[in-house]
Amino acid sequence: MAPKKPHIVCIPGPPQGHLNPMTKVAKLLHSKGFYITVVLTEFDVARLATSSSSNDTPWLQGLDDFAVETIPDGLPPDNKRGLLDLPQLCISLGLEPKKALRDLLMRLLVSHDVPPITSIICDGAMFFAHEVGKELGIPVLLFYTTSACGMLGYMQMQYDELIKRGHFPLKDESCLTNGYLDTPIDWVPGMTKGAKMKHLPTFIRTTNPDDTMFNYMAEAARNALLADGMILNTFAALEGEVLEAINTKIPNIYTIGPLSLLCHQVNERELLPITSNLWKEHTNCLDWLDKRSPRSVIYVNYGSLAILTKEQSQEFAWGLANSKHPFLWVLRSDLVETRSSFITDEYMEEIKGRGLLSDWCPQEKVLQHPSVAVFLTHCGWNSTLESISEGLPMICWPFFAEQQTNCLYACQEWRVGVEMEEGDVRRERVEALVKQMMESDEGKEMQRKAMEWKVKAEVATRCEGSSYKNFDKLVKDLMEKESHFHST
Repeated sequence: MAPKKPHIVCIPGPPQGHLNPMTKVAKLLHSKGFYITVVLTEFDVARLATSSSSNDTPWLQGLDDFAVETIPDGLPPDNKRGLLDLPQLCISLGLEPKKALRDLLMRLLVSHDVPPITSIICDGAMFFAHEVGKELGIPVLLFYTTSACGMLGYMQMQYDELIKRGHFPLKDESCLTNGYLDTPIDWVPGMTKGAKMKHLPTFIRTTNPDDTMFNYMAEAARNALLADGMILNTFAALEGEVLEAINTKIPNIYTIGPLSLLCHQVNERELLPITSNLWKEHTNCLDWLDKRSPRSVIYVNYGSLAILTKEQSQEFAWGLANSKHPFLWVLRSDLVETRSSFITDEYMEEIKGRGLLSDWCPQEKVLQHPSVAVFLTHCGWNSTLESISEGLPMICWPFFAEQQTNCLYACQEWRVGVEMEEGDVRRERVEALVKQMMESDEGKEMQRKAMEWKVKAEVATRCEGSSYKNFDKLVKDLMEKESHFHST
């Protein structure tokens, strides 16, 4: 006999930056008494199995009330699932994976081994899952793993306005280099002053009106208007004005972030020790940090999708080295085509004793470490919010998608970052920004401001804080959906 618990099906997007926050949501809901089924791609399950350590709880370990199901992602086995493969992934998701998800949900709906499904929480980028849920009459909440300001950039009303104003598609390729992207966009309600075309998600930067990524993300934004509600990993004090603008179009929004801090409010014994790393974590960097002085280290990580050219990697490497400040640089196996292009004997001798080149690491623990002073980041939302949560200022090098929007807000609105111009990387600029953050009065002011935001983030996730209350409301609303679902 299946246990009588409300049953939530969680469907994350396949990339690391989407999998991590959905895992936290699933664990938090599980701690509140929900039966959870997480639907992962077969590729991700295989990656999770190879990356887990002996200390991790395996995803496929049998638990009475936390299950894992798999669907294909529609890509061939030899596809690397990297940044350049995203358009192909977007096309494939609506085909074989959509059918597989429908078959899976129909099987779960009639199964006597699990409680009846009461709601679906799916990644906003997996909108085919929303379509399937609606077909089957299951309530669906969308979890967008972007910032609210990033979401504002994605919303279809902005894209419609771009087209109406003649900003999309770009007239020709020269628009990328002739200053056109510096055109102000003061017509976007809720967007901070000083926003320009270059601060909108990078998918607008195309001359092709049929561009796969543009149209896929536009469809994902349109889909947000049709869901039963939207979950965002942010907090009211940080993005209040933006949330008000979104709220005029999407009334039912749950801001429950920062998720990393919200998880701290749950009794550790109630939160499943499941990790969601697609790369094996290496913890030797924590021992290295233990030997460094407080607030002395630059932490460098460009996330799970960004890729560097040979020239960019060389310029970053020598800029960090020439700053003479200690640094920890996470070098993903697929970040650069060849490490030997910049990791030379000369370079290793130059950074000896003050620079560590590491494989994938436990980022939250690194950011919490007292030796870390500044985060050189690509401005992915998970990294940005984790940095804010730990009171760390940022050197911002946005790479793609809505990272440019996050960078604008970090530097101009929240005043916790300095921008390194995207694309163009020069060692002199890297060195100067590191020294600015570590040595100047301006850097000290950003450190102070970052600590203010840390306090506000902690307040939001404590009992009676805005995010804590919103999570409580989410739990209650999901419980009510269960009652309504069983009575109809």
